[in-house]
Amino acid sequence: MLHDDLKKLNRYPFHMPGHKRAFYPDIAGSEIDITEIDGFDDLHDPSSSIKELEEKLAALYSSKRSFLLVNGSTVGILAAVFAMTDEGDTVIAAANCHKSVFNACELRKLKVITAYPEYDCENGIYKSLGQDEIDRLISNNGDVKLIIVTSPTYEGCISEISSFVPVLIDAAHGAHMPFMGAKKQIRGSIAVTSLHKTLPALSQTAAANIYDMRFAERFKHYIDIFETSSPSYVLMNSASVCIKFIEEHKEAFSEYEKRLDDFYADTKLNHFKFIKTDDIGKINLSLSDCSISPTLLAERLRNIYGIECETAQLRHLIFMTSVCDGKEAFDLLSSALTAEDKIAEPTCRPPLPQPEKHYEIRQFNIDFNNTEKTRLEDCAGRVCAEFVYAYPPGIPILAPNDIITQRDIDLIKQYLSSGVNIKSGGKLLCGTILTKP
Repeated sequence: MLHDDLKKLNRYPFHMPGHKRAFYPDIAGSEIDITEIDGFDDLHDPSSSIKELEEKLAALYSSKRSFLLVNGSTVGILAAVFAMTDEGDTVIAAANCHKSVFNACELRKLKVITAYPEYDCENGIYKSLGQDEIDRLISNNGDVKLIIVTSPTYEGCISEISSFVPVLIDAAHGAHMPFMGAKKQIRGSIAVTSLHKTLPALSQTAAANIYDMRFAERFKHYIDIFETSSPSYVLMNSASVCIKFIEEHKEAFSEYEKRLDDFYADTKLNHFKFIKTDDIGKINLSLSDCSISPTLLAERLRNIYGIECETAQLRHLIFMTSVCDGKEAFDLLSSALTAEDKIAEPTCRPPLPQPEKHYEIRQFNIDFNNTEKTRLEDCAGRVCAEFVYAYPPGIPILAPNDIITQRDIDLIKQYLSSGVNIKSGGKLLCGTILTKP
């Protein structure tokens, strides 16, 4: 395995990187940070230890071929969209897709039809995407070449979609699911998953699992274009260690599930509520019946209990767990939530509105020469020229070429006033949106 090979570095490095593995020992990981030198394989042309690593990934995820990624799931999504479409094709993309999906659609100049998963108006979250929604859209649009689905969602909902049209699964949050005895399966022609999100691996490590070999060579072509030509051996080493852990400690996942079951059983709440999904590892906490806002509760958890949650949204918080969380971690969270629940004041919040459904074909091309910054209050009726989204999770509220409505403006204001992190075009939203007349 690669992580074993990297323990044997014993040659003087007259090669990149410039820290020389010794000059500045305070750089974490520098002792194994090398380039593609003899004997340590090449991610873009694997033949030995990295090839073995990818073969082990394929075995673990029951795929026909797997690619190790070091630019996160984002680079896998970009390569997969390009591999599975030609320029100008029509695709179906779920409304809760990550911004990387829509960025890929923009670059590929695709025509996009939006599919809408079920929506929880009490908590403001998308749930599973129904088979009937996909079947109807395919029936009405005979030229669809690809379906793109987020499964599991940020909160852990899995969509099991069957179709003669190829399906790309953004499974960024599902790397751990095959080892958890989940009832629902993540399936598609290609599934891209982030090792680092829910498994013991460093940030940016991911995998693309190919289940339909028609797309394997095209994926290889595009991943070589989009992924860095200087892949980090520090990241690849962590992926190698992660795979070894999964192979040798399968019982750790059943023990992890037992800790989760105990957590839910032991945490008695009167006002807060757990939102159960297909992934019990995603602890989703609803505050829909409480006066305290999720961002304020997140601040209290941070300052009083030393707990940092994954995200605080309009009505709920997400606590991401993994096989690396021990009993003491779950006990800490349980005690904190129980204590805060006791002082929470109940209230009656009205349901959030269903997202407006727009089934017309959309394209996300932007003409930067014909745009201007417009005050949020003055945007109604104008054409949006950038993505506006809450981050995390990076699901667009507005996309390029959307007609901005007063409802959109009110929703963005509600997010901002609630302390939710809203961004646009890669920048913090500062009261303006890039628009066209």
